[in-house]
Amino acid sequence: MTAKPKKKKKEPKSENFYDLVYKIVKKVPKGKVTSYGRIAVLIGKPRAARAVGYALNALKKDQEQKIPWQRVINSMGKISHRGDTPRAIIQKKLLESEGIKFSREEVVDWKRFGWPD
Repeated sequence: MTAKPKKKKKEPKSENFYDLVYKIVKKVPKGKVTSYGRIAVLIGKPRAARAVGYALNALKKDQEQKIPWQRVINSMGKISHRGDTPRAIIQKKLLESEGIKFSREEVVDWKRFGWPD
C-alpha cells in the first residue's frame, strides 16, 4: 500500500508593501494629515518613507478616488511635489477643502491637523 502525499497547508498570502500603504492611508480621517515617515512606521518599515511616496505616486486614476493620497505630506508639514507642481496644487486644494489650513510658509500645524493624534 502506498502512502498518500500530504497536502501542504497554504500559507496566508501576505500583503505587499503598496497594499499596506494604501490600507493605512485609507484610515487617515478627513481634515487630518500624516507624513510619509509615519505611514512607514505604522506598517513596520520605519526607514521606508520614500517608498511610501513611491506607492502613492503609483496610484492609478481609479484608485485616487478611494485612497486619500492628499492627506500624506512630508515630515516638515509641507506638500512634497518633486517638480510635479500641478499635482501639488491639486493636493493643496483638496486639503483646504477638508478644512486643513496652511501657514504663510505653506506649512500645516501638526498639533492641530496631525494623525494619529
